[in-house]
Amino acid sequence: MPIRSIVLISMGPLSWVTEVENISATGILAVRPDEWNAGAGERCVIDLLVGDDLHIHLEANVTRVTPSHVGFAYTTIPEDKEHALWELLGQFADHVDRPDPVQPGS
Repeated sequence: MPIRSIVLISMGPLSWVTEVENISATGILAVRPDEWNAGAGERCVIDLLVGDDLHIHLEANVTRVTPSHVGFAYTTIPEDKEHALWELLGQFADHVDRPDPVQPGS
């Protein structure tokens, strides 16, 4: 992901910190944290931290677990954070849609 971001995942007394691999309007794909033991369908709280200025607190369900990743679907996006999330998604889409620059001599 071109926009480096960290996610804090909380489930009751358990919590993990990991990196966001991909983000969309409906959820997040994160690198699977060490000692991850939750399965699909479990509810959690996600704190998305981008840079020093942006913190988005979300509720989500675990939708997919692989050996290397965990997928989440948002269940609640606070109204006051919707705009910040959409702007973040726009920045991500702008970077993904932009072609790689041509290197001299290629």
